[in-house]
Amino acid sequence: MAHKFNITAAANDQFKFDFSYNSEKIFWSENYKQKASAKNGIESVKKNAPGAATVDLSKGEEGSGYRFEIVESKDGQHFVRFVSSNGETMARTETYASKASAKNAIDSLKKNGPDAEVVEA
Repeated sequence: MAHKFNITAAANDQFKFDFSYNSEKIFWSENYKQKASAKNGIESVKKNAPGAATVDLSKGEEGSGYRFEIVESKDGQHFVRFVSSNGETMARTETYASKASAKNAIDSLKKNGPDAEVVEA
């Protein structure tokens, strides 16, 4: 199966999206009040993720503009946030035991996101 974005219903008549491969969610969004806003979020990720910088917050790095932030959790694992130019988190990953897995998630979205199909549930 190919990489794809899925738009699904969320609580309180809202919508969310995820970026997945073989039904495994790699990134997922916060909730949006309207489906159109979730679609706009996907289009923004498709457009801006490929050229976005990667900032490792666990190493004290800082960044601005569209970027991937690698964050260390309290238990020493890592997750990734995709952040827009206004500082809002657009999507995040699960927590990974290895930083390499977090970096693989970034690479997957950068490489496969722009051409990924959008599926509405």
